[in-house]
Amino acid sequence: MENLPIGLSTLLTIGILAIGLLSQAIKILSEYERGVVFRLGRIIAAKGPGMIFLFPIIDRMVRVDLRTVTMDVPPQDVITKDNVTMKVNAVVYFRVVDPVRAVIEVENYLIATSQLAQTTLRSVLGQAELDTVLGERDRLNRTLQEILDMSTDPWGVKVSHVEIKGVDLPVEMQRAMARQAEAERERRAKIIAAEGELQASEKLSGAAAVLAENPVSLQLRYLQSMIEMSNERSSTIIIPFPMDIIKPFLDKIK
Repeated sequence: MENLPIGLSTLLTIGILAIGLLSQAIKILSEYERGVVFRLGRIIAAKGPGMIFLFPIIDRMVRVDLRTVTMDVPPQDVITKDNVTMKVNAVVYFRVVDPVRAVIEVENYLIATSQLAQTTLRSVLGQAELDTVLGERDRLNRTLQEILDMSTDPWGVKVSHVEIKGVDLPVEMQRAMARQAEAERERRAKIIAAEGELQASEKLSGAAAVLAENPVSLQLRYLQSMIEMSNERSSTIIIPFPMDIIKPFLDKIK
């Protein structure tokens, strides 16, 4: 530019400055973004989406993403109400509903929400027993979501869902639970077997009462049993005789 005329050099300098100022004055925001504009340090409004214009030097814009954020909560050491130590991790779904509050009420809403989720997870599960953590996850998820949503509401952040992903128990506790489950299965098997024996005895008692009232039925049952025995492939067949048939012969022997 040293070899150029002074007028042309000045025009080029002005053009470069104009392009730089124009790039600072025009901002394009996507459909899922909003721009929180500050003018001389004071907040103006949340603008967007589309093209927005700023006054260079005196205006500053902070981009805010309105999409739902999926945040993993790292494994937390939790001691339950019944003194069981375990590691629990979770996932939190949240999004910004008020860009202005998300910028001015908290320094970094992503970090703040993550830290709050970790402490809330330890606090809520620490008040529950192990059986509750393992068997009532839906209720615990709702409790975590309500507490987090209430705490992040002043930041303009909406927590829509919290899900406990995994519960890691010590090896000794896993073995104890396996033994407990095995004992429970054996108990149920014995109860089912006892109920089956009770039902069978009731049926047999009813059948005996019917046969006692109808001697002919007893004879028919006897003949049916003999037919079934004759169909069996056995070299020895034992045929029982009713006592009322052989009783006259026994009386003569006496």
